[in-house]
Amino acid sequence: MTAFQLTSPAFADHREIPRRHTGEGEDLSPPLTWTAAPEGTAELLLLCEDPDAPGPAFLHWLVTGIDPWTGGVEEGRVPHGGRSWPNGFGRLGWGGPMPPPGHGPHRYFFHLYALSQPVLLRERPDVNAVHGAVRDRQLAGATLVGTYERF
Repeated sequence: MTAFQLTSPAFADHREIPRRHTGEGEDLSPPLTWTAAPEGTAELLLLCEDPDAPGPAFLHWLVTGIDPWTGGVEEGRVPHGGRSWPNGFGRLGWGGPMPPPGHGPHRYFFHLYALSQPVLLRERPDVNAVHGAVRDRQLAGATLVGTYERF
């Protein structure tokens, strides 16, 4: 499987996500950039999850159908061609980090997948459903991890 890179000008890998991108701040999705998708990519899928949430991994952002020729997304925007899905808060689109106070730092995994064909998802997919849907369609993947803690 080919790898490609996912980065953000707002935070470095395994570093703190700025407050403006969290539920305590302006709750704007962070800007992201990525390298070219491999040949044969039909679409890109972007997923942000918190595996440290109480219970199952929490869905913070899911966008499917992203144009494979794009190289990123601006702050507070949906990637070109993308369809936003409901997040774990029940709202459409980005839902920024908001871990329970005193729960320690949480990790937020931004996954970008290059897919050979579009995914089929039910109306309100959870993180496990998304991972299952991309498994047989994934040509390449990139991950960026941010952290956030509430005191």
